[in-house]
Amino acid sequence: MNFTLEPMPYAQDALEPHISARTISYHYNKHHQGYLTKLDAALPKGDERREQSLEEIIKSSEGGIFNCAAQVWNHTFYWQSLDPTGKTSASKELATQIDADFGNVDELKSQLSSIAAGQFGSGWGWLVWNDAASKLQVISTTDAENPMTEGLIPLLTLDVWEHAYYLDYQNDRGAYLGNLVDQLLNWEFASRNFAKRNG
Repeated sequence: MNFTLEPMPYAQDALEPHISARTISYHYNKHHQGYLTKLDAALPKGDERREQSLEEIIKSSEGGIFNCAAQVWNHTFYWQSLDPTGKTSASKELATQIDADFGNVDELKSQLSSIAAGQFGSGWGWLVWNDAASKLQVISTTDAENPMTEGLIPLLTLDVWEHAYYLDYQNDRGAYLGNLVDQLLNWEFASRNFAKRNG
């Protein structure tokens, strides 16, 4: 695999005023790129994992290689979980499932914000599909952990590492999450992931 940084799906100032171009620049060019650079350095030439997808590396690795591969994947997924227009809508299928599992989308947003805000230290908040339970869930993971390792299917994610918000919000993680959940979630992306859950 030729490890390359996925391009941002929008301009670096596109999430303003909720996330500044300065934050995106550091987050994408320093942190996201840094994990990719470390992953490339950690895998020797000839290592079979160089021919694997990031998902395969995440599921088959541990330690530093897992951390770097998962952080590259998580960040790419995070950028896609946000939409600058704030005008996307869930598909009929996903909206029906949200109503069944949470009552309504506002309750889902409330639970997602709460569980992400309550993540101690660095990590991620997720909307996932639990195939074994046939339901949507909101969960948080620590550091680089990814729901795929627990057999869950990610639909959306929120980055709650401090580098995602500190330049704009300092220690007010709740305000950052509130703006993401209320203004920037990409429900079309979540709907596509939901539609592929059995594929």
